[in-house]
Amino acid sequence: MSRREEPLKMIDISKKEASHRVAEAFGRIKLKGDTIRAIKKGAVDKGDPLATAQIAAILGVKKTPEIIPLCHQIPITSIKVDFDIRDDSIEAGCRVEADYKTGVEMEALVGVSIALLTIWDMVKYLEKDEKGQYPTTSITEVRVVEKRKESI
Repeated sequence: MSRREEPLKMIDISKKEASHRVAEAFGRIKLKGDTIRAIKKGAVDKGDPLATAQIAAILGVKKTPEIIPLCHQIPITSIKVDFDIRDDSIEAGCRVEADYKTGVEMEALVGVSIALLTIWDMVKYLEKDEKGQYPTTSITEVRVVEKRKESI
């Protein structure tokens, strides 16, 4: 493995102008039909996975610079988290806005990822097979679906 000649550093954004930044990320968690039905009925032992995932996503967005080392601290102005329950999956979206010098796509990606991980944590007892494994559960398609920068 080779060593870098320069130390790692945050990108210098001091000379950039602030602009209105918007980013939206998307992801999906594949779940068993019985798990989806339990979520819809409000029959998950730990409580409401979607309400908990929404709060977890908001917290994740706010803490992004604490868990991704070279991200800037950004004054977030808006976070929206939503879910679409399908027959065999839940789709999650996380939209983040800020008026700042750098984008919010990492915050949106962290938010949607934390939401999906929180859902998995809350329903994992329903998803395990007889060996304690998760043969059908998966998180997929995590990506940025929109990124905008507008003058303010």
